[in-house]
Amino acid sequence: MKIAIAGGGIGGLTLALLCHRHGIEAEVWEASETLRPLGVGINLLPHAVRVLSELGLRDALADIAVETSSLSYYNKLGQRIWHEPRGLAAGYDWPQFSIHRGEFQMLLHRTVVERLGAGAVHTGHSFESVLDTGARGQARFVLRRRGDNAAVESGADVLVGADGIHSAVRRHFYPAGDLPRFSRRLLWRAVTEAPPYLDGRSMFMAGHQDQKFVAYPISEPLRRQGRSLVNWIAELRVPDSVSDTPPRSDWNKQVDKSVFRAAFAGWRWDWIDIPALIDGAGAIYEFPMVDKDPLPRWTFDRVTLLGDAAHPMYPIGSNGSAQAILDARYLVDSLLGTRDTGYALREYEAERLPRTAGIVLRNRMNGPEQVMQLAEERAPQGFSDIEQVIPRAELEAISLRYKQLAGFDRQSMQGKV
Repeated sequence: MKIAIAGGGIGGLTLALLCHRHGIEAEVWEASETLRPLGVGINLLPHAVRVLSELGLRDALADIAVETSSLSYYNKLGQRIWHEPRGLAAGYDWPQFSIHRGEFQMLLHRTVVERLGAGAVHTGHSFESVLDTGARGQARFVLRRRGDNAAVESGADVLVGADGIHSAVRRHFYPAGDLPRFSRRLLWRAVTEAPPYLDGRSMFMAGHQDQKFVAYPISEPLRRQGRSLVNWIAELRVPDSVSDTPPRSDWNKQVDKSVFRAAFAGWRWDWIDIPALIDGAGAIYEFPMVDKDPLPRWTFDRVTLLGDAAHPMYPIGSNGSAQAILDARYLVDSLLGTRDTGYALREYEAERLPRTAGIVLRNRMNGPEQVMQLAEERAPQGFSDIEQVIPRAELEAISLRYKQLAGFDRQSMQGKV
């Protein structure tokens, strides 16, 4: 069996490694001519780290990523709403890692080249169209080669579109009416080298759905030196008059801190100075917070979707990269479970589509971060006792419900290898 993967991001590269581990031939077609360590921070939750550990990457991750110890939610006044240990500190068999997205992608890429060979990754080839979905044989497709703009035709037993939120494979099957859905919230993302806060391994979120700040350290080498490379995200709701998604050319554009800093000017508490984090960033990038409506199907004969190409979701709950990794694991398990490739792809879709659709919809309701919105609605001037505002049982239920939905509650992971 041969698997062709359109997209050399986290999901696509993880899929290639899983295929190789189980004796399935895989090749990756990536639009960029050169893979570079782009982006900012992401979190790898225990269920994703479990898969990466199966691939022998846990030690390599531990060398560069921070093992997250806890997650806390605060209101806009810096009062703590909810705190919970994470990863090993919470009793899981696998850690939670906070890491620079680009460094993680480069680790995956190096590992793919080492194990599958350099010829397994074709850079500078953007997906263009499907010629044959493979109902009676191979899936055939066309790519466009950068440099000479030549059309390249190829084929495989399975074609997997893992080419992100702007997926060309997805667009082939859904050419109209599938635009990103704008939340009317903008994100500003950056990294800042700073003194450690709390224990140097903590993630926190503060504010509410219209004004929020998120931060977590992402460099283990710097942590060992007594410093911290803090990934942070500032988020604000835009005026109601702005309803259209910003054009794609405006995504990831560098902006000046003056665009949003005033909203956080007073957010200095005894354990963190948020204006100082903003001021210390070298470059700040702006993104719209978008997702897409869940699709009715991902699979067309021997062609299917994975990761953000299948289920782009709001960056809430630290789940985007984790769900792409879980997609890859379940897809390979499905292919190994039967000789009927078409059945395997439908089985993969039947398991993963409804689960990820649930996460997309729950993230629109703020996912586990709804505790901050509840605190804002019930006690906008602050509180002296959070349990008088949100009973502990309600806080625990919100946290557990999201873990169960996303597949990383301890009970569902117990005994899995």
